[in-house]
Amino acid sequence: MPLSLALSLAFLLVACGAGHEQDRQRPSVPGAVTAQASSATSAHVMWHPSTDNKAVTGYEILRDGTTVKRVPATLSMIDVDGLTASTAYRFTVRAADAAGNLSAPSAPAAVTTPAATPDDKRPPTAPAHLAGRADGTGAADLSWGRAVDDVGVTAYDVYQEGVRIHSVGGAVTSARLTGLRPGTVYTFTVRARDAADNASQDSGAVDVTTAAAPGAPPSTAPARLSATTARTASGTGADVTLHWAPPHTGGAIGAYQLFLDGRPTTTIVPGVPSAEGITSYTFTLTDPPGTRYSVKLRARLPDGTWGDFSAQPTVVVP
Repeated sequence: MPLSLALSLAFLLVACGAGHEQDRQRPSVPGAVTAQASSATSAHVMWHPSTDNKAVTGYEILRDGTTVKRVPATLSMIDVDGLTASTAYRFTVRAADAAGNLSAPSAPAAVTTPAATPDDKRPPTAPAHLAGRADGTGAADLSWGRAVDDVGVTAYDVYQEGVRIHSVGGAVTSARLTGLRPGTVYTFTVRARDAADNASQDSGAVDVTTAAAPGAPPSTAPARLSATTARTASGTGADVTLHWAPPHTGGAIGAYQLFLDGRPTTTIVPGVPSAEGITSYTFTLTDPPGTRYSVKLRARLPDGTWGDFSAQPTVVVP
């Protein structure tokens, strides 16, 4: 047999063998699936992430056995809309990997949507007295006071940097958040929702800082960031004043970078801190009243790198 033919046959055999080594292992079944009626026509479905020998790439959410949503692996909750009022549903979740393997469906989570209230136009009051504390390096516990609604609160939604990350039923006034990063400042707010899907204003914000991972250096985030707003003299926008405590870095902070809604906006050259060690900065927003922004800062460290992000309060143009 010519050498070239022998090499070709060997290559084909190796290639065929490689084809039989493809990923055939299914991801694990998503755990702790829950479903909470968010309104008369929607439900909030949550689950614990699955694992896979390669990687989980996404999840399928099934309503009464039919797939109604597909989400990437980065999500572990989703809102399902288009439901019927006063109707019982059963939701399951299954995980998928890059090879197309699907896990078995999770245990079902049952939920019944409340009756419709088509004439309800009044939103609930904002939840009061939001409090929070970190639990180790990757979890936080929140609690708040009950909101008031003319018909009834059906859900509370937890937001982080303007994004809803968790929901609980209207009879619950606490939430446990997991999957957080170590040594990170988080700012949370809560909104109440009723059966007509009217949402309240945000609660007051609470900052929670998770514990640093063992052996990690101290946080380089600006601390105690707060924001106050006032209408401009011309009445066409708002002046926003930020106050914060510089991080302890062992050297001078040369600049801060200001982010609005997660996007870099400007670089701030800091002035002399006050006697209490607080730095401040004022900027102007010209957006219409009611426009909302999340605000965060990070410092340029003495070695020229950028430090950790601060907490992220929300400002609203009055």
